Amino acid sequence: MHRLLTGVRPYVALVLLCLGLYVPGQAAVSPLDRDESRYMQASRQMLESHDFVAIHFQDTPRNKKPVGIYWAQAAAVAAFSDAESNATWPYRLPSLLGATAAVLLTFAFGASLFDRRIAFTGAAFLASSLILVAEAHQAKTDAALLACVTAVMGILGRLYMQARKGPAVPAWQVAALWLALGVGMLIKGPIPPMVMILTLITLALADRRWRWLSTLRPITGIPIALAVVLPWLVAVATGPQTGFVSDAVQKDLLPKLIGGQEAHGGFPGLYAAIAIATLWPGSLFLFPALVRSVRERAQPGVRFCLAWVLPSWLVFEIVPTKLPHYPLPVYPALCLLIAAALFAVREDAFALFSRWWARALGGIWGVIGVTLAAASVALPMVYGDGFSWTSVPLAAIALGASAAPYVHLWRGRPFPAAALAVALSVPVYAGVFQVVLPTLSHLWVAPRLADAVKAVAPEGGMTVALSGYHEPSAVFLLGTATRLVGAATVAETIIADPTTTIGIVESRDVDTFTTRLTALGVSPPPPRAEVEGFNYSKGKPVRLFLYRLSDGP
Repeated sequence: MHRLLTGVRPYVALVLLCLGLYVPGQAAVSPLDRDESRYMQASRQMLESHDFVAIHFQDTPRNKKPVGIYWAQAAAVAAFSDAESNATWPYRLPSLLGATAAVLLTFAFGASLFDRRIAFTGAAFLASSLILVAEAHQAKTDAALLACVTAVMGILGRLYMQARKGPAVPAWQVAALWLALGVGMLIKGPIPPMVMILTLITLALADRRWRWLSTLRPITGIPIALAVVLPWLVAVATGPQTGFVSDAVQKDLLPKLIGGQEAHGGFPGLYAAIAIATLWPGSLFLFPALVRSVRERAQPGVRFCLAWVLPSWLVFEIVPTKLPHYPLPVYPALCLLIAAALFAVREDAFALFSRWWARALGGIWGVIGVTLAAASVALPMVYGDGFSWTSVPLAAIALGASAAPYVHLWRGRPFPAAALAVALSVPVYAGVFQVVLPTLSHLWVAPRLADAVKAVAPEGGMTVALSGYHEPSAVFLLGTATRLVGAATVAETIIADPTTTIGIVESRDVDTFTTRLTALGVSPPPPRAEVEGFNYSKGKPVRLFLYRLSDGP
């Protein structure tokens, strides 16, 4: 292992690991509802309108997250595709790169807090964590945000170690900290400064030392961060979207703090309860590592990581709105603590891995792999075209990914357990994203709608009026001009322009649609096509009919 950790070799190895984890499925998985498709559509509209200040989903201002991720997605699409294309992977590219950057930064800065062995193992745990693999496959903010937070906290960790007679931190890295903070704020507002400030307060209270904070150089650093954010804030405040900040606070931030926004509520402690899944497979060692970390909190690296994790985690637990990816900004520190515990072989705490409760928790951990194995077989049968033999080897690998590491842990061999857990996660995730998910045709209603529209109107150039299925993925795949309306309006629209308009009506709204057509003097035509599936956003089956009054001029 020593040769692997010298020079640039660990960076190359981690990049290859990330490619194996994040590339499969990028182009194969359809746009996801609802957040991912909203981000993708808003980024596309920036390219269509050439307005890179205001953020819109169709005609509706999207006054929620700042503009950073939209710029990144628009740049990726402009570089590798175009706004007319429905290809998903260019929109997801910033997330893939953000996740990879976070892994590499975890190694780079983890080596300063601990050593290269621990840093490499912690970075590998982060790379293979279920939640980061999922976020790397979605065109959202969280993977890119993680890269910014890891850069900020990594340099902060170096400054903390410098105050304890560690290596000197160059001035350019301090400037880079503030630059990364500004970029993070441009991606997700208050989250990066919250994590940083809570960590600083916790360290200052625990150490009763404040002077080292001057090494942050806030007098020159804060203007650097503001220089990243303020130009866009000024531009948006002086443009048509003058209410962006007030809407973002009143309609997005405050509802999350007051209650479970959009039915995403949860009880305090939920993130701790699901961490064994979100951090899988590294969570096999999570709870013994946490016990060891509290015992060894006097060690500077451990102390810094605990200060990074605990206060922010507490905030995430207290906030009523709960989504699995919210605690992701503290996962690099958590993974480093797990790796540090694995290499603490000369400490009495190392025996924690062999305790009965650690083995019992390992049994619960194994359920995650069993669930993935069962899902790879069952989901194509429920939401696809039936049983698929390609699911069998994937299920076998998923079972092995649970059984083999757990057997090694049970026998007191945590290092082989860790290596197998990370290595076997690669084919498991690749199979899930590249093989299983794309075959769940009943869940991918919008792609089949788009195919049906092309079959009904092969000449193209059609506008769609859609009733009963108002999911953002449909807007992205059918086009920005898609009208999300009621069934009566669909009837009026296709009468007004019968040659270039297709009406799509959900089965429950067909009577309203035909009644309105009859009232306007048009005999209801038979549907040209039918699409049936399952709307997973609402948890309901959906059946859609396509209508066209005229085939051409």
